[in-house]
Amino acid sequence: MSLLIKNIRLAETNLNQKTDIFIQNGKIMRIAPNLTYSADRIIDGSTFVAMPGLFDMHVHFRDPGQTHKEDIFTGCQAALAGGVTGVMCMPNTSPPVDSPEILTYIRKKAESSGVQVCPAACITKGMQGEELTNFAELKNAGAVCFSDDGKPVQNAELMRLALEQARQENMLIASHCEDLAIIHGGIMHKGSVSAELGVNGMDRVSEDYITAREIILAHSVHAKIHICHVSTKGSVEIIRQAKKFGIPVTCETAPHYFMFTHEKLRSRNANDRMNPPLREEEDRLAIEQAVLDGTIDCIVTDHAPHTQREKADFEHAPNGIVGLETSLAATLTALYHTGKCSLEKIISLMSSRPRELLNLPPVHIQENAPANFILVDIHHEWTVDPSALHGKSCNTAFRNQKLTGKVMFTITDGIIRYEYHA
Repeated sequence: MSLLIKNIRLAETNLNQKTDIFIQNGKIMRIAPNLTYSADRIIDGSTFVAMPGLFDMHVHFRDPGQTHKEDIFTGCQAALAGGVTGVMCMPNTSPPVDSPEILTYIRKKAESSGVQVCPAACITKGMQGEELTNFAELKNAGAVCFSDDGKPVQNAELMRLALEQARQENMLIASHCEDLAIIHGGIMHKGSVSAELGVNGMDRVSEDYITAREIILAHSVHAKIHICHVSTKGSVEIIRQAKKFGIPVTCETAPHYFMFTHEKLRSRNANDRMNPPLREEEDRLAIEQAVLDGTIDCIVTDHAPHTQREKADFEHAPNGIVGLETSLAATLTALYHTGKCSLEKIISLMSSRPRELLNLPPVHIQENAPANFILVDIHHEWTVDPSALHGKSCNTAFRNQKLTGKVMFTITDGIIRYEYHA
């Protein structure tokens, strides 16, 4: 199949110039103005911006074992609708991803999806926090990272040994920073709103403490550490200072942490509950500043599907929200259209930096490169309709939210995988 995209602006280069892109046999053959190639399809890109396909290094596809919530195929459909052409799926499936056989299952099932699905493998067997998995074996089977996300590794010595093993394999460990004894059954941020609602809260010190612990452990064995879903002002400052000292710590956050606060929970809607939880305004501001100043390396979604029935009870619902279809639009709305952040910076946060951290090849819009990019109408206003999402679940905190910026086409391997229809 051949494609010719006319009058498109390239976000990586010059937004003031329009050019054409010709794609054939899965590759970008030519980028230049006024191209006259014949093509199977011609797209008018005059109102769009071309950006490299995004990479979300923190999603939960629930496959194997919980496919009533999501599966690899529907998760990839949601990803493509959000301009995400690559993902790292977390290993807290059922059974957990602690064997080469499960890694093979995930990779094979994703082969025809149009999305680069890169599985993370468990740090500990069965995610029980008692015995390390075989990192070398799992790496050879296709794991790109190690994590017990959804659970912290409570034993500090076991985590230190895991970091040593990861360093030997030149692999990254992504840590879910939470002390369960401090959390003590909390379901939302511990603060004035949780007190008013009469529910147990999750003290931010839980995240801060384990963040500091992981950095100290990683530094002691000269290993890299990646801190998942940062949500507190304390964690941000701990990571910032560690980076100043040259410790190889990286981290991520999600749009809801720099857009919303625990005030949103006043409606007692479980679709606003996730872990870590929405915090206070001072935390939101700290997260936003850390994104802008480079302390935070990546924007992810922590896409965590649950059924409507599971989410019906505010106090007993599982934590987690979906986010693949709203992440770029939310980031554009909060950071780009407010003049706080450039498109180039957003590309780094949502495309190039995640791939770099996982030792994956970069994606660029250039001649002779694979055609892996998205066409975005950065000025298109739309309102999030949960019923119109492409995954199996609709538990979004962005329901009825007006966002500015919409993915119009997602292209991988030169094939149009997603096209927006109003």
